[in-house]
Amino acid sequence: MKRPKLRKSSKRLSCAKRYKIQKKVREHNKKLRKESKKKGRSKHVKKDPGVPSIAPFREEVLREAEQRRSKIEEEKEKKKQTIKEERAKKRKKVQEAASKEADPKAKKARMDENGKKAGKRLTPDKSSKPFLCSELNKVIDASDVILEVLDARDPLGYRCPQLEEAVLHREGNKKLLLVLNKIDLVPKENVEKWIRCLQQEFPVVAFKASTQLQDKTVQEKKRRITTSNAVLDISRGASCFGRSCLLELLESYAAAKENEGLLKVGIVGFPNVGKSSLINSMKGIRACNAGFKRGITKFMQDVHIFKNVKMLDSPGIVASPSNPPASLALRSLQVEEGQESVLEAVRSLLKQCDQTQIMLQYNIPDYRNSLEFLTLLAKKRGLLLKGGVLNTEQAATAFLDDCTGAKLSYHCKVPENRGLPTYLSDAIVTEMKKDWDLVKLKTGNDDTLKGVRFPNRASSVGFISKGPTEGLLSVTDIPEKSSVPEPMEEKTDMENEKFEDVAEESEHEEMEDPQKAPVKNKPRTTPLHSVDITYSTANTDDAYDFNTDFK
Repeated sequence: MKRPKLRKSSKRLSCAKRYKIQKKVREHNKKLRKESKKKGRSKHVKKDPGVPSIAPFREEVLREAEQRRSKIEEEKEKKKQTIKEERAKKRKKVQEAASKEADPKAKKARMDENGKKAGKRLTPDKSSKPFLCSELNKVIDASDVILEVLDARDPLGYRCPQLEEAVLHREGNKKLLLVLNKIDLVPKENVEKWIRCLQQEFPVVAFKASTQLQDKTVQEKKRRITTSNAVLDISRGASCFGRSCLLELLESYAAAKENEGLLKVGIVGFPNVGKSSLINSMKGIRACNAGFKRGITKFMQDVHIFKNVKMLDSPGIVASPSNPPASLALRSLQVEEGQESVLEAVRSLLKQCDQTQIMLQYNIPDYRNSLEFLTLLAKKRGLLLKGGVLNTEQAATAFLDDCTGAKLSYHCKVPENRGLPTYLSDAIVTEMKKDWDLVKLKTGNDDTLKGVRFPNRASSVGFISKGPTEGLLSVTDIPEKSSVPEPMEEKTDMENEKFEDVAEESEHEEMEDPQKAPVKNKPRTTPLHSVDITYSTANTDDAYDFNTDFK
């Protein structure tokens, strides 16, 4: 131990300890000498004295010695090469034998009618639309009860009329329930209004999935702080609400249908509404893969919840390209598949949001268009490219993740006096509500609404809903891309909105960089068409000919 008054600790040893170390070293060296004698090793290696400088014919002797040395080295290299070749041959033989054992009877090449070899059977692309539609149809056919998961922020927009109509027309007397997920991102008054509105058509279950489930058997531990007045639950944001209500409904329905055997419950909905998270919350563990990325589930998965109930997870519903751009940005995978840029998706979403509430949500100043909003958001979060340039594309990706994920709180207005859709009637509505304990469902929803911590209405962004989203359930419904371009004179309302946005962005660019501003005598339409090449007209009669002045 170092003493406090000395600068360095002393390295002195006691004599007994020093003598003991020396004795151990002597014994060790003695042991090594004995072992070397037993093995016949001499202590000193004899050194080659070489050829004396006064010896006659010294150069010839050295030349012969060099030749012998080179021959020995060549023989060693040849031996190494032969050993490598033999090892390669043995390895090849072993691989051939293993392949023959794995496939002892080689399949004969199939011959078609013309005598040519038939091509290999290609594996289906799991991310293709026909494969996703087929997997969704498998879940619908195999299920007795269908749970359509809706995002509480826009329940009407997350409903698919084609899916509901297909479930009602399938054989087997299938039941359809609506699950209102992510209720913790919507004000409480709005959730209550949506439940009353949707209950006019189908039974509705309010639900909030758990966000911190562990893999396999590790359960989430809830921590509580006991005070003198009440009990405060810290894990409320990570816990699940509505699970007991849904379990009681399914158990009672399964008990009523006990003669039919196992009850199969299919979970359907658009991408990223929380289908896999709902199954994980019902099971209590992370049974299905779930995450922030959209479209993770690609095929049907079955999970046993309890003895007589099994849930079937399905891929997201494929949205039809005929939907409005805002609906496609939230409920399709066009951005992930590269069919649409993330900037276009954000531009269409900002048109449906209240600008003042977006400014308060992200704590940014007033903006005039989507480009200025993304610039301010990138500056706020420090998203930079090389050279200090603001990364607007990364900011757009972050905003889109907030809208599709469980971070941004926005809500839609509940429609007043909404009638039944064309595929529904009063008889179908009563049939769908039959065999369900509606009193127990109402009390369960009330308990769920009491336990969830809702956001304030002032902190939630107002959003304009575009109505139900059309979906594709079969390969024949997928429209083919037309190769004939549409005439430029016939522009839709969406294209006119894009023109307005481009004009606004060009004005903003001119204010930021006056050197890029157009000449005053030039017409206003010139910079508008020069901003984006996709919006420029094909007519080049007004183009300037440089050959007139520069020849």
